[in-house]
Amino acid sequence: MKKKRAVVALLATCIAASATFAGCSIGTYNNKKDMEQVIVSVDISKSDKIEQQLKDYASAVGASEVIKRDLVTYFINVGYSYLQNNMSYNDVFNMLLNSLIENEVITQYATASLLMYKAEDENLAPQTVIDAYKNAETDVDKYEYLLGKDSAEVNIAKYTLYSSINSAIDAKERKLNDDEDDDFEGTGTRTVPGNVETEKEHYYPANPDKSLNYKIYTGYEGYLIDDSGAYKEDALENTTRAMRMNAYSAYINELIQNHYIDKSESNLDDVLSVSYVRDQYANQLKAQAVDKYYDEYEERRSELLKANNYEKLQQYFEEQVNGQSENYTDKSSFLTAMDSMSDTSFLLYSPSTSDAEEIDGKQPSFGFVYNILLPFNSAQSEQLTKLQDERDLYEDEEGYYIARNNLLKSVTTTDQRAAWFNGETQYAFKAADKNITDYYGSDVRDYLFFEGNLTDSGEEGRYEKLDKYDGRYAYNGKAYETAEGSYVLIPEQLTIDNMLYEFEHYIDYVLGGENITFDNGYVPVAPGDKTVGNEGYYAQTGYILNEDTDEEEVDYSKLVYASGKVNLPGETFTRGSVGNVSSKQYAALSAVNELQYAYTTDTAVLSNYLGYSVSAYDTSFIGEFEYAAKLAISNGAGSFTVCAGDYGWHLIYATYVFDNQSGTQYVPDWSLIEDESNKGCFEYLFFEWMKSNDLSDISTTKRSKILADYNRESAVTKYEKRYKNLLELGN
Repeated sequence: MKKKRAVVALLATCIAASATFAGCSIGTYNNKKDMEQVIVSVDISKSDKIEQQLKDYASAVGASEVIKRDLVTYFINVGYSYLQNNMSYNDVFNMLLNSLIENEVITQYATASLLMYKAEDENLAPQTVIDAYKNAETDVDKYEYLLGKDSAEVNIAKYTLYSSINSAIDAKERKLNDDEDDDFEGTGTRTVPGNVETEKEHYYPANPDKSLNYKIYTGYEGYLIDDSGAYKEDALENTTRAMRMNAYSAYINELIQNHYIDKSESNLDDVLSVSYVRDQYANQLKAQAVDKYYDEYEERRSELLKANNYEKLQQYFEEQVNGQSENYTDKSSFLTAMDSMSDTSFLLYSPSTSDAEEIDGKQPSFGFVYNILLPFNSAQSEQLTKLQDERDLYEDEEGYYIARNNLLKSVTTTDQRAAWFNGETQYAFKAADKNITDYYGSDVRDYLFFEGNLTDSGEEGRYEKLDKYDGRYAYNGKAYETAEGSYVLIPEQLTIDNMLYEFEHYIDYVLGGENITFDNGYVPVAPGDKTVGNEGYYAQTGYILNEDTDEEEVDYSKLVYASGKVNLPGETFTRGSVGNVSSKQYAALSAVNELQYAYTTDTAVLSNYLGYSVSAYDTSFIGEFEYAAKLAISNGAGSFTVCAGDYGWHLIYATYVFDNQSGTQYVPDWSLIEDESNKGCFEYLFFEWMKSNDLSDISTTKRSKILADYNRESAVTKYEKRYKNLLELGN
């Protein structure tokens, strides 16, 4: 669950990166003396609501202050957006000030609570902890003591601040040198999988002893590029010490101009000695203290969910099942709920589909499918339109499907990821440059995507793993980088049979064996070979049933080109394994999803949780797709079908199937949540979901109670005259 981070800490990174008062409408009041006025004082120990066990700890924390600069800076970063919504300056400044006050209240309460926890956990006398905290010389010393000087929280606080300062100096260096990352400005986009370039929430670059392996690069002694640790990976290309010193000077000058620091400060070339940086480090430590308090509080509460053999967890599960069984008796309401299904919104009940029309002799179910669409090209689309006109004119349905099949025979597709080379963001990288050899197509292909996620997402890695995306399917074609930084791409042309070859062999590659079974003896064809894999398909007739009656209907089974299933050695497809990142089911899903990103021109499906939701009853899909999707689902998760359609070929993969023919439900095994290797399985995700719902309610309630008790006159003193001029802006 994401924590409610301290406002000031969030501001610190914004300020370090970009904040400036220049040119804003409140610049008139930007002078050092004015900006350093205390406008609010907060001391929760003075409240008559303070809990007895926290009173001494809160007194040790003492008062904290909000100065005018904090409010002005907060306004510059976020306030203007509220003005655009017709709020007055008075309302905006009062709203932001209240947020800053709440931040101080929560920080003080969290600090006092952590001091109490520290005494309990380390078996120390309360006064020992109180004295150690109170006697610390600065806020930095206080919070390093509270969190542990070598703790992960302290290292994260440093990393957050250091990286924001490096980013700010990077921006100055680019501007001074009129330099961009390259000379090519890409255009166009293509949807990317979840977690792309997402840094792990609690990540920091660590040495083997867990100390921070990251420093600020300013060009001055002690802050050189060779000493900057992991920052070197992100440093600007072609940077020099002189360039960096100039950029750092520009950064310091901006802080002076905006009265964050005084030019008379000594050692301005020592960035960690700069008063502003020390203050922001203290704020980051306070933010980590707030996060740690929520972690501690929630961990203590979450243990209650596991008590008595997961009794409360099972009870909650049954309550949800019973509630959903009442809400989703109507099939359409269940289908609507499917569209909202996610890792944090589960469907635990699925209605029976015993009254649904059978598909190929099987009872259909509700489920989800991926769709890899291989489309007609523009010339073929024109021919298709002509065929449709002739069908309508001559009322010749049979002739239409025969002619459309012949047109489909010549459909080819290419890798659609060109925008990841030449788009607004370049995600492509040459595998050989990173010494990567373990990927599909390594004998003839060069480029992969999302370097950070692919190469640095292990247990100690920086980035999250890509969501439902394996990442080892190389660009299918040749790529040549130009001097300007763009790419010339020559993609491989694939027929439907070639596409099925890629489908079969990539899934086999990811699963580490031969896992695909095709029905009716179908055999895919290797790329470059234009042999037809199912020649008999194009010689079919009899597409229209009951042709001589008023009950004419299309025999959609004849429009299924190929079908089959992914087999999982030693494992079966279950509803509990679809999200389990260590399962073969998830690996197969990730391989198919990657091929979907690579080839489908139906980009809407890329934004769906497990693909398109498909009803066991009538759908809004075209008839061919509806039949083929239902057929795949009726054959179970991991099954696939290929069908013709008016848009081209559809390669359909069943990602998830509800076991609902008789209303049977999944039976959870709660002990799975104790094993980290099961992270992502149903039980683990449900536990996290329940924690999120249950504990966020608790945390929100707790937070509201804290603010109700302490955000009041007894604990908060406002000096409104000192910021009145801000409230009157715009009058």
